[in-house]
Amino acid sequence: MTTDAGETPLTIDELAARAGVTVRTVRFYGSKGLLPPPVIGPRRVGHYGPDHVARLALIEELQQQGMTLSAIERYLKQLPHDLTPHDLAIHRAVVASWAPDAVDTVSRRELERRAGRPLTVEDLERLAAMNVVAGAGDDTFRVDSGLLRLGVQLLDVPLSQEVILAARKVLIEHSRAAAHELSQLFRGEVAERDAQDVRSLSAHMHPLVVQALLTTFQRSLREELGQWVTGSGTD
Repeated sequence: MTTDAGETPLTIDELAARAGVTVRTVRFYGSKGLLPPPVIGPRRVGHYGPDHVARLALIEELQQQGMTLSAIERYLKQLPHDLTPHDLAIHRAVVASWAPDAVDTVSRRELERRAGRPLTVEDLERLAAMNVVAGAGDDTFRVDSGLLRLGVQLLDVPLSQEVILAARKVLIEHSRAAAHELSQLFRGEVAERDAQDVRSLSAHMHPLVVQALLTTFQRSLREELGQWVTGSGTD
């Protein structure tokens, strides 16, 4: 794995600081094959790039969701090898959605710290329209921590707020339909099992189904956009 040409490479200390972990943790993940090796530069110094940062953030998120290192290793091995840092960030956002809703009340300063950037009035209005934040009075905000990162990324997407909200509606409707049909399918499989088996199957299937849906959607969207750009689509 290489560092991007437009990005300043990071040393292992800088990578650890960026990710909020220790150097020992970075080395441990590398020894387990969870992180790809760095690019070796002058004087045998390892250089890390945005893909290392994104993968490390995904690993930390998976751990926070209670996955063991062996489960994380299996999860990462099943990911396509050509994922970009942006793709990995999307996976992390989906993983974060497995957790129960986490809504915090924070100050404007804390909200901007979590967002990683200053937020204008227009930014706040767009985030509020996406149900990411809501005013709580006295310059404080209720923020959905699971959606904040994705919401902030959407601020830079060159689409109108109306289109983003319409896309959100489409995704919610189709996601609910897929979730309903899958739950009906699995319900028949576990109907005759005891409660412990059902919980075990649910714990294993949840991340696998999410990953399968995300990968399938990414490929389908790439094909649709490719047809649109080349003019080969029917619509």
